Amino acid sequence: MGGIHVARRAFSKTAMRPARSVEEAKSRYRSGPFSWKAGLIFLGSGASLIFYFRYEKARMERARIAEAAKGVGRPKVGGPFTLVDHDGKPYTEENLKGKYSLVYFGFTHCPDICPEELDKMASMIDLVEAKQPGTMVPVFITCDPARDTPAVVKEYLAEFHKGLVGLTGTWDQVKDVCKKYRVYFSTPQGVKPGQDYLVDHSIYFYLMDPEGDFVEAIGRQHSPTDAARIILDHIGDYRGKIDRA
Repeated sequence: MGGIHVARRAFSKTAMRPARSVEEAKSRYRSGPFSWKAGLIFLGSGASLIFYFRYEKARMERARIAEAAKGVGRPKVGGPFTLVDHDGKPYTEENLKGKYSLVYFGFTHCPDICPEELDKMASMIDLVEAKQPGTMVPVFITCDPARDTPAVVKEYLAEFHKGLVGLTGTWDQVKDVCKKYRVYFSTPQGVKPGQDYLVDHSIYFYLMDPEGDFVEAIGRQHSPTDAARIILDHIGDYRGKIDRA
């Protein structure tokens, strides 16, 4: 008895051999032209496309934020400054070129917020360094130059992370850099020498790219993990050269 033939699908280009039995014919009819392996490949390809489009959407959003920060008519964040580091050596914005920089403004006599934020900053540094070593300079700039000498800043930052660069300067120099980074800070009036006081100031981390342009502000609402992911995403998106030395 001749084999039972199963009709070929319109999109099949290869002739199908005759089925040897009714059971084989039924099996072919149920399975159709696609095997379970083909189905898995199809699903995998679909998942990959979804992941790719989501990644591209997120990347384009980061690029939009970065470009918006540089847009015409928007206040510029950052710029030239002249300070001294925690070793007393001159330090300017040029020292930050070639790497991403994460800049935080605070003061060493801060009782709670600054220590909390610097602890968070230390975690961010380690998370970024683990994935993209040598790509970021973490910077602390004091808002209280009257008390925060280079030696005081150096001793203070050593409690948080060895990679932190501490900067201070004269009152006018600190006021100038705070103005350029759009940082608000205020000290009480009529403070006598030796009298303790607090400095009110903005609480943000300013992420700057290797060209010295502002990228994004990271606030208190971001966990160290979230903040590190934001930084790493921007580093991954950057198409210029990063000095990893």
